[in-house]
Amino acid sequence: MTYLTLSITLIFVVIPLVLSKTLNLGLERDTIIATVRSIIQLLLVGFILKFVFDSESLLYIFLMVTLMIVAATHNARNKGASIKGITWKVAITLIFVEVLTQGILIGLNITPPTAQYIISISGMVIGNSMVLSILFLNRFTSEVESHQDETELVLSLGGTPKQAIHNQLINSIKASMIPTIESQKTVGLVQLPGMMSGQIIAGADPIQAVQFQLLIMFLLLTTASVTSVMLGFLSYPTLFNQRMQLIQKS
Repeated sequence: MTYLTLSITLIFVVIPLVLSKTLNLGLERDTIIATVRSIIQLLLVGFILKFVFDSESLLYIFLMVTLMIVAATHNARNKGASIKGITWKVAITLIFVEVLTQGILIGLNITPPTAQYIISISGMVIGNSMVLSILFLNRFTSEVESHQDETELVLSLGGTPKQAIHNQLINSIKASMIPTIESQKTVGLVQLPGMMSGQIIAGADPIQAVQFQLLIMFLLLTTASVTSVMLGFLSYPTLFNQRMQLIQKS
């Protein structure tokens, strides 16, 4: 694809702009900003990745993965602002998921320890973990607020914080995992995954593309479960004080 061909694809941006203007949706500015940002960010990342891939430097690979984790943490923490220390909880969760998945992939020789594989797969894993963190935190804080009386009742009857928050925690973990599970039920029937489609368009053998896509899908299942569970169990204790009382939001 040439830059000229790429510029022609902006017609797909014009269509929502026209619809927004016609229906007075007021989304023109946001659409333009999103388009400009995506172009700049992706082109910049593309040039950086080309440099990193060519250098094969472990330092550059580490810096790229670190940058992804920092950006994902910054984006996800806003949904859990009411939870004390949420920034480091999200960061630890993302780091653990990254180390776990890459440790298995590289340790079992499933993928080679090269920049091409590490950075590409890390981007998908960290990005998915970020989305899962946002889904979990959004649901968890909502559950805690809506069931505050129930939580305090369990505590007043002698229950522990874990017992008092159990239902809210489990419901939030399940809710954040469901989209990943449901999307995998219809994969190949309703949609062709992005990675698989990209490889096929690039000329890769369809069977090989399917194998890599299955690898990513299985990775995302682990990412979904580990992220939600770990972040949940790191977060709920900070909702209570030393007297095992639910901390009231000011």
